[in-house]
This record gives sequence, C-alpha cells and structure tokens, in this order.
Amino acid sequence: MFYSRRVGGEPSRYPTINENEEVTEYPSKVKLFNAFKISGRTKKGLGIGFFNGVTQQMEATIVNHETGEVRKEVVEPWANYNVLVFDQRFHGNSSVSLVNTNVTRDGSFRDANATGILWDISNKKNTYKTFGSLKGSWVMDEGTKFGTKAEAGVEKIAGKHRFSINGNMTTKDWDINDVGFSTKTNLGNYNAWYGYRILQPTKNFNNIFMNFNLNYFHRLEPFIFQNLVFNNNNSFTDKQFRTFGGGIEFSPMTQNDIYEPRTFGRHLKVPGYFDSWVWFESDSRKKLQYNFEFDYYAFDEKGRNQIITNFGLRYRFSDRFNVNWTFNPSFSNNETGFAGKSDTDIFIGRRQRNTYENALTSKYTFNEKTALSLTFRHYFSDVTYKQFYTLNQDGSLAETNLFDKNLNGTYNAWNVDLRFSWWFAPGSQLTLLYRNATSNYLEFSRLNVTKNYDMLFSQPTVNNFSLKLTYFLDYNRVKSWTKKKL
Repeated sequence: MFYSRRVGGEPSRYPTINENEEVTEYPSKVKLFNAFKISGRTKKGLGIGFFNGVTQQMEATIVNHETGEVRKEVVEPWANYNVLVFDQRFHGNSSVSLVNTNVTRDGSFRDANATGILWDISNKKNTYKTFGSLKGSWVMDEGTKFGTKAEAGVEKIAGKHRFSINGNMTTKDWDINDVGFSTKTNLGNYNAWYGYRILQPTKNFNNIFMNFNLNYFHRLEPFIFQNLVFNNNNSFTDKQFRTFGGGIEFSPMTQNDIYEPRTFGRHLKVPGYFDSWVWFESDSRKKLQYNFEFDYYAFDEKGRNQIITNFGLRYRFSDRFNVNWTFNPSFSNNETGFAGKSDTDIFIGRRQRNTYENALTSKYTFNEKTALSLTFRHYFSDVTYKQFYTLNQDGSLAETNLFDKNLNGTYNAWNVDLRFSWWFAPGSQLTLLYRNATSNYLEFSRLNVTKNYDMLFSQPTVNNFSLKLTYFLDYNRVKSWTKKKL
C-alpha cells in the first residue's frame, strides 16, 4: 500500500496544448520539498509508524510557433503524502494492522485515499495460522472511484509437511497507485499449495525443498475463466554446498488474457503451455562461484515458444574485493500482443521479441564502515512483427490488411553507477552516488552489435550526482542523553 517511489515520481498530468503549440520543457520528476518518518513500538507490542512527504509544484513550458508566445502550465501541484500504520503484536507471532495512505494535491488535481485491515494470527504452538486483509481505495478526480481488495487463507507453518489454501479478489476500480503500487485488477485467484522440506542434513543433502501449486484465475466483471495453472518447484543443497533444482508448470486449457487487448470487456485467447526449467549454483564459499538457469515454454501452437536463460559469475579476489557478472538473454518466438486499435477494431500482432541484460558489478570494502561499488549495466530489447490480425469478440484472431504501421523497434538503456557508502553510526549512512546514463529507441530492429552500440553512444548522456544522509535517532538513546544533562 506504500511505495516510496511515488513520492517525487512523475507528474500526474501532461499539458493540454493547442494546434500550433509544442511542449518544450516537461519535468521528468517531481521535486521533493520535505519528508520525514517516525516509527517505534510500545512495551505492549503496539507498533506505530507515520510518514509525511511534501512535493513541490512543477510546470511545463509550452511555445506557440505562430505567435512566439511562451506559457507555463502546472502538471503537478503542491502535494502532501501521508502514511499511518498501527500494528498490534500478540501471542508472540500474531499481529493485526491498520494502514491508511493519503495524497492531497492542490487545486483540481486528483486526490486519493486507501485504508486496509490486515491480520496474521497463529495458534499458541505456532503450527497453524490464518491470514488475510480487507482494503478499500478512494480516488477523487471528477467524481469518486471506489475499489476493494480482499484476501483470506489458512496455512500449516511447521513440520516437514506444510500446506496453504487461500483466495483473493481485486475489483476493477481498485487503485492505490498515487501512494502505493498495484498492477492487475478485476481479478479473482484461488490457490492450493503443498510443500515438503527437510532442514536437517541427510546422508546426501543438507536440505531439500519441494512444493506443488494449483492456481485458478478468473475475471470478476463480467465473469470469464482466465487460467488454470499447475506448478512444481524443487531445490536441493548437497554436501558440497552446491544448490540445484528445477520444476515444471503447465496450463492444460486455453487462457483468456483480459489485459492484452487494453479494452475493458475484451480478451485475447492464448494457447495452453508446458514450462520446464533447471538451475544450478556452485559453492558460494569458494572464490569462484557460477550459476545458470534454463527455462523453456512450449505453447500448444505451432512454432510458438519462449526461452529464458540466466548466467552468472562471481570472483572474490579477497575478503574486501569481489567482481560479479550476470547475463540474462531471453527469446519469445511467435508471441501475440497488442498492436493498436481503431474506432471499430483491436489489432494484435504476431512478433519475435529478444531481450538481453548485461551487468558487471565490483565492490571494494575498505573496512566495516565504508565501501565503494561500481556497476555497468546494459539492457537491450528488440521486437520484429511478422503478421497482424483483428481481435474477434470471442478472443480469436482474424487475418487483416487494415493495419500497416511499422511497429518494429529497438530499445537500449545504459548506465554506470559509482557509489560510496559510509556507515558512520548505527542505522546511519552517508551515500555519494554518481550515475552516467543514456538510452535510445529506434524504429527498426535486428541491428548487429557494433551498429547498435554506435547508435546508442551517439546519444547524449545524463550525469547525476547525489548525496544522501540518513541518521537514525533511537528514542531510548535520546532519552538517556536528556537524563544525563539533568
């Protein structure tokens, strides 16, 4: 319900412009004016937390090309963010919480409020628990929009054999994104889970984890079946402290994707699939550690599949200095996705999508209080469309020649982060960060590596310096200071 990046995030509006006008300056971020947080817990187990943040008014600059007139328009007014939490602990491992979040913006901009009651209650032996929540969201913007989210479940939390049965529902008007973070709405989900675990070493293994999941999804309004998924995960750590595992997942029925058409009440049929994966991590105690993962989706449609891979290397030169490299390529062949829409039709494209993520990170620890890290990251994704369709009312596709836009594209993002951290007191940190970043989007795909890098680094780069100071004030310590003075 609270996602701190909302405070000082993007402006909530884009300027309204006339035919001869152009937006020449638009703020990418909202400036933070002030923020503070107070939290603690009483002797009777009542936790209290309060956060307040105030952001400044931000304006866009608009130029009229005919008259030369320059005007300003407010895209984010002065705004006040509040978060209040009461959390009562009892019986050692149980709690009931009340959470309220609120954002109030000046003028005619939207305001928002959300309130939730959450519980997590275990029995005296701490072997079973029940959990859940009831939440409501109110958004005030040319009227009031009210949405709800609810969850409830029971779980066995002790022993080798464990299980959980739970369900949750989210209405279509659930919206906490002014202060919190939420994604899919208008959804019901019911889950049954069984897990087996061995934490005491056996003859061949230090630990074993296995679990089996069954999930059922449906749209709430209007009701429609979405998906039925079975999942199995397995993890083992052997006597040489190597960790490995794998699993399977399958959806035996055709799925109904209610989000990809981007139009309320419509859905896209997606074939069932069978997914299998394996992974391995070497002994992390050694200087050289490596890991890999291979994940393959086979869809019930000719030529359609998805491959996700992860590779990693870490070398520890000493207790102070280590270097870590990760490489994550993925390939989605013959997938279908939203391409656009007209007044009468929704267009779906069949496409090939390739993504590569590369990161190289090094860290040097000077002592127990200071450390320096340097990270290089590159994200690359390209998409090539093969064919376009119109979406039928039943979610199936019909070939079309009505859509002829070029949607092929390549996106790159590159950044370098240099971070120095100093923990000068318990819970207190001074961080100096330098970031060099650039990105580009090209309206064509399938570039070779050299040309892609040449075009990326021909773009202007952004250099940011930031200094962050966090100082932890412990109430009991402050109280002792006061007593000494007296």
